[in-house]
Amino acid sequence: MDQKAVVKRFIAGVVCPKCSKMDTTRMYRNEEGEEVRDCVACGFEENYSQHQANQQQPEFEEIKTRVTPEGKVLLDEEEQPLKIMDPGLSRKDH
Repeated sequence: MDQKAVVKRFIAGVVCPKCSKMDTTRMYRNEEGEEVRDCVACGFEENYSQHQANQQQPEFEEIKTRVTPEGKVLLDEEEQPLKIMDPGLSRKDH
């Protein structure tokens, strides 16, 4: 009896795609080593390959704004240091 126990872990903050309940979804690896998620409330179950097949089209489309014009590639700038300024003792709000 060399069976390995399957460890199923709850994923905090995840909403079930079927019943829309929060914090009822678990993630684990099945015997084939594939990641599976399931819902303890409604019995929903989906493995990673099924999830990828369902995600062919994005659910949301980026909103076109003047900041993100169509056709323009947005580049993430390098990391920049953040300067935190001490308001000192002159503050009167506390």
